[in-house]
Amino acid sequence: MTGVHATFISIAILTMVPSAASAEGRATATAVPAETAALKSAVHDDAVRAFYRNAGWRPVWSAATSGALDEALAGRADHGLERVAFLPNDLASMSAAGQDVARTGAALDYAQALAQGRVDPAALHQVYTLPRPASDLANGLAAALAKGDLPGWFAGLAPQDAAYRQLSQAYRHESAQTQQPAPAMIGTDRSIHVGDSDPRVADIARQLTDGGYLSISVASGSDQAIYTQPVADAVEHLQRDYGIVADGIVGADTLEVLNLRPGDRARSLAVALERRRWLSRTPPATRIDVNTAAARLQYFRDGKLVDERKVIAGKPGKETPPLSAPIYRLVANPTWTVPKSIQNGDLAHVGSAYLRSHNMKMHGGWIVQQPGPDNALGVVKFDMKDDQAIYLHDTSNRTLFDRSQRHLSHGCVRVQDAPGFAQRLASDEGIADKWQTATATGKQTFVPLPTQIPVRLLYQNVFVDDGGKVAFRTDPYGWNEAVAERLGFAKSGGKTAKADDVDVGP
Repeated sequence: MTGVHATFISIAILTMVPSAASAEGRATATAVPAETAALKSAVHDDAVRAFYRNAGWRPVWSAATSGALDEALAGRADHGLERVAFLPNDLASMSAAGQDVARTGAALDYAQALAQGRVDPAALHQVYTLPRPASDLANGLAAALAKGDLPGWFAGLAPQDAAYRQLSQAYRHESAQTQQPAPAMIGTDRSIHVGDSDPRVADIARQLTDGGYLSISVASGSDQAIYTQPVADAVEHLQRDYGIVADGIVGADTLEVLNLRPGDRARSLAVALERRRWLSRTPPATRIDVNTAAARLQYFRDGKLVDERKVIAGKPGKETPPLSAPIYRLVANPTWTVPKSIQNGDLAHVGSAYLRSHNMKMHGGWIVQQPGPDNALGVVKFDMKDDQAIYLHDTSNRTLFDRSQRHLSHGCVRVQDAPGFAQRLASDEGIADKWQTATATGKQTFVPLPTQIPVRLLYQNVFVDDGGKVAFRTDPYGWNEAVAERLGFAKSGGKTAKADDVDVGP
């Protein structure tokens, strides 16, 4: 064999038999597509798919980061989320790719629950315009995994304010109480007044003591069947906290609250935590917050609470929607154009005599009430920029603010001493003189605000009050039920408001 042929054959053999190095390289090249295919096959969620696409379709979880995720999820009861299973029960039986994908999905879901809420409020309400927190959770998770700091990342996603922490602590406390034997239900057959002797008084005193309303020394007095004034005082405190007429008489509404179990309170607290996670972490420093569940208004100026007063909110069936919109002008001596829903409903069969007696006129097919002391809007309207015809206003029926249950309107918000509140806003905005001149005309007059004031119409039936105490109210619209179920709680027949048809005002 000549040298040339030998060389040729040698080259041919070398090309037919791969070297160890080239074989290893091809093995690696084929392994990557297999790993990618396994991950792609395991992904069934668009957000998770986008995450792995950005990660180059590589596994992202190590033993250390997996342990950190497990530890974070183990603490989710701090947020009322322990009934939500973020990781699948069959995780251990999954393939490596399946486990990786499941952990990524769980981490993103838990992060969203902390950062924006487990429930999308817009899916629960026809109208919901309160801005939710914005957060790039996918990039946040990628960065946390790269740094090995999942605990720190998760910890920073939930609200960081003191009120949220206090609600969280109250939730853990009430949840722990559910492990104790439930107290006997207190019978609701008749009311109890001061001086009455009733075997239920001992149970009432015990529950008041458990709730922090009554000292142990008073509760363990000589005759525990006598309904004494100190016990009645404690009942009044409880009644105020729950929005019940504070008369110290133990009636049906009070007994309904006294019969709440720790599990009922824990349920309400979990919903309260969820609702707070829906809200922006940096609300406007100057704003007006209306808590429609509690029928209260708070006015913040440069981050400080400077005014608080009662309001009347929408009745069940005419609920005040959760929305965000600014007040852009004050209206002195407003007219009221009656909405068609009221005109064709409550006022469908009224005649000309009714219109005259209520200072109303027909104008272009609409009923319009003229300015005056009997106008349903009172003497001031706070015009807001929204497409729902929702606004704050005064009222001609101011005695309604004396009620504990103030869900009585057709959707708008009536403000206690609205003229005084308007004067306060006008002074703060530097237009007090213009406002006084407008009110003196007796005619409808518009006074624009130099700076619009944001208004948030919130629904929070559990909150931290001005005294730093967790306060409970009933769920007047029954809106907590859907939220609680999404958080893993069983159905509950919560108490809703019982509205009276007291007037036809907005």
